[in-house]
Amino acid sequence: MTTDNPLLDFSDLPLFDRITPAHVAPAMDVLLDQAQAALEHVTAADFPANWGDVARVLDVATERLSRSWGAVSHLNGVADTPELRAAYNAALPRVTEFWTRLGADERLYAKYKAMDDASLNAEQRQAHKNAVRNFVLSGAELTGAAKERFAAIQERQAELSQKFSENALDATDAYAYYATDADLAGVPGDVLETARAQAEAEGQQGYKLTLKMPSYLPVMQFADSSVLRETLYRAYSTRASDQAPAEFSRFDNSAVMQEILALRREEAQLLGYRNFGEVSVVAKMADSPDQVIRFLRDLGQRARPYGLKDVADLRTFAAEKLGLTNPQPWDYAYIGEKLKEARYAFSEQEVKQYFTAPKVLAGLFKIVETLFEVAIRPDSAPVWNAGVEFYRIERDGQLVGQFYLDRPARTGKRGGAWMDDVRARWLRPDTGQLQTPVAHLVCNFADGVGGKPALLTHDDVTTLFHEFGHGLHHMLTRINERDVSGISGVEWDAVELPSQFMENFCWEWDVLKHMTAHVDSGEPLPRPLFDKMLAAKNFQSGMQTLRQIEFSLFDMLLHTDWQPGGDVMALLDGVRQDYAVITPPPYSRTAHTFSHIFSGGYAAGYYSYKWAEVLSADAYAAFEESAQADTATGINTDADEGPGPVSLETGKKYRQAILEAGGSRPAMESFKAFRGREPSIDALLRHQGMA
Repeated sequence: MTTDNPLLDFSDLPLFDRITPAHVAPAMDVLLDQAQAALEHVTAADFPANWGDVARVLDVATERLSRSWGAVSHLNGVADTPELRAAYNAALPRVTEFWTRLGADERLYAKYKAMDDASLNAEQRQAHKNAVRNFVLSGAELTGAAKERFAAIQERQAELSQKFSENALDATDAYAYYATDADLAGVPGDVLETARAQAEAEGQQGYKLTLKMPSYLPVMQFADSSVLRETLYRAYSTRASDQAPAEFSRFDNSAVMQEILALRREEAQLLGYRNFGEVSVVAKMADSPDQVIRFLRDLGQRARPYGLKDVADLRTFAAEKLGLTNPQPWDYAYIGEKLKEARYAFSEQEVKQYFTAPKVLAGLFKIVETLFEVAIRPDSAPVWNAGVEFYRIERDGQLVGQFYLDRPARTGKRGGAWMDDVRARWLRPDTGQLQTPVAHLVCNFADGVGGKPALLTHDDVTTLFHEFGHGLHHMLTRINERDVSGISGVEWDAVELPSQFMENFCWEWDVLKHMTAHVDSGEPLPRPLFDKMLAAKNFQSGMQTLRQIEFSLFDMLLHTDWQPGGDVMALLDGVRQDYAVITPPPYSRTAHTFSHIFSGGYAAGYYSYKWAEVLSADAYAAFEESAQADTATGINTDADEGPGPVSLETGKKYRQAILEAGGSRPAMESFKAFRGREPSIDALLRHQGMA
């Protein structure tokens, strides 16, 4: 269908360069009407309860709606403007209302229940099983006032989640601090160059510091001025809260959070569950919230001695070497950087000079091409910003998938990093043609300055590998049923396995030496510097693990123990008493920008990162075992350096068992197909130096 509205053109990739806010409402009018007509058609009494027939009519219509709305939602996240935000918010209730009604339609539910399971192939059976479960969780078995209330809750939750996200973005974008040379002693030169350029662009003197990560984090790590660090720390930790300065009070998320939590609790009770935590785990690997809480508390108890030692080391070093006898929360990143430099004789800033973005990308592509037997090539597509790149993945000359890569941080772009799907692999029931998958990979890295390529921290490199792991899960699938291909249908607490798995390669010499080149000399990362990095790999791993336990446990308790009107911060403080080894000041309001659980789909599911980390560490251990058995083939390794981390045989087994299978079977079955057993926590503890 080709019209002059780019949101109604499904001939190929989204026309991001042509989409304007004015296109949103008309496109949604057409697509919602078509989807509604399709729903009425397949729910008619004489329409056959047949998987293929329903897919040809309903799934084709709803997939178009999903793709078009997905393009609008994506632009809302990466190229936010007042006009686009208004158009998005105007359409959001209508789109939400349709999906809520579709998921709760008792006529459609009856069609699915009447389908003959024996007539379905294995992929369709899994998709059908998921669909029936999702109907129940979407209120299809509710009636009367309960059903109406459930629908109203879904619509209101969508509005509130969007408002939470807007407040977090706007509070971050609204803040700026203009520093002088005297303020910025110790801050790296490339960060200063960017800050100066941003100030000049606004006609301001000095240096513009913001709360976006490429600006905020280096100041916290390197600025010698504790006063400056405290200023930015307070601004960052009070974003979108009642503790922010009066001029930012309009971004306060306090009431939004209360209402979201109350609505989730009410939704759960309408469905017959005690709390939202119970609803959340129905579609996950975990059996119950209690199992999750036990897992987190067990891991927290194992990590706590290491976390306490980490803090004791920091405090001793601060007192003896930096003259800080009473370090404050805004001092610890700075102390940590100084201690790491002293203990391991290198700094993040030194390492960063070797990770130029083009070289890192080439290295990432090289390992993916080698391990998964594909080729990655530059490609072209309409994009929303000149900094966006587009690539294709091929195997044996055949297109496998494509992806957009949006690396730089900028105003109007939501913080953090994420992968999202543009379209899924699908043997289309309307045309009989195979639709190849397309993904978004979004990061927020510093851009290049002074004509030099962008420099990435090692954390940035790890983030890039992480998101690419999600992308591979989506793009390398061999499943033809849309609802279980790629990441679709994968349990939420297993979906991080492929992403965290890829992070391990960022610590392999045979990988890093081919993806580094000093920004000035072009020399690769020296082996002695890598050895120092490796020695420091588990620096503060106890503290970092406890931080994730704090977030995860807070999230689950918020969705199980919290009562309407309850004090969110009091609950968080209770968790911190058990697990935090550095206590934030009373004004800290990190929960108010906890977008993962309030607007990002991780509600009562943030534990998934640690849960899947067990899976990914154990999966990667299979490659380590292959290397130890001298069966590995390195990537361009020199003869005297021994085997590399990449076993092509193990890589093929991993690709087939995990990536290609997608959501076509339970995640535990896929894991056991790869490892031959259930996962063990041992590899995770060993990888993090807590064995």
